[in-house]
Amino acid sequence: MELVIGTKAWSSWSLRPWLALKRVGAPFQEIEVALRQGDVTSAEIGKISPTRLAPALKDGDLVVWDSLAICEYLAEKFPDANLWPRDPALRALARATAAEMHSGFQALRGECPMALDEAPRKLEISEATQKNVRAIVERWNQLLARSGGPFLLGEWSIADAFWTPVATRFRTYQITLSDYGDAGAAQAYAERLLRTPEFLEWERVATA
Repeated sequence: MELVIGTKAWSSWSLRPWLALKRVGAPFQEIEVALRQGDVTSAEIGKISPTRLAPALKDGDLVVWDSLAICEYLAEKFPDANLWPRDPALRALARATAAEMHSGFQALRGECPMALDEAPRKLEISEATQKNVRAIVERWNQLLARSGGPFLLGEWSIADAFWTPVATRFRTYQITLSDYGDAGAAQAYAERLLRTPEFLEWERVATA
C-alpha cells in the first residue's frame, strides 16, 4: 500500500488515515508531498489521486481518496485491528462523531489550522469558533461518559483519529477548554490523544 500525504506540520486530513494505518500495523509506503506549492503540489499528488488532493491510498490497482473513506476501507480490510468499536451502539456513535468532524466545525478549521511547526500562542478566537469549541467539549464529555473511556468510545478508534488534529489546535492556540463548560474529562482526553505513540511519531517528523 502507498499513502499520499501532505506536509505533516499542516495536513490534518492526512494525519487521520495515517494514524489508522499505523494502528493496523501493515507495511505501507508513505509519500509526502509539500503543500502550498500551487500547481506543483497538485501535479505531484495527481500522480496517484484523481482529486489531486491529499490524502489518497493506493492498494494494488485501487485508489481510495478522502480520509474517512480510506479509514473505512482499512477497517474492512483489517477487521482484527478493531478500528471501529466492536459494540454496535458504540460503533454507531463512533461513526457519527467521525462524520460530524469530517463535515463540520468550519470556523475552527479556518481560524485555527493545524500548525505543528508553530510554538503555542494565545489566540483570541471569534464567537463562531467559540461556539465550535463549546460544541466539541459537550460532545467529548457526552461520549466519554457513555463509553467510560479511556478514548472517546472506549478503546482507540477511527473516531479518535479524526479528533486528534483538533487536540493539536487547542494546544497550538492555547484554547482553554474549561472556559467552555465542565471540561475535566475533555481536557484529559485531548492530552491523551497527543500522547499516543503514533501521534508522537508523526509529530517528531513534522517538527524536525
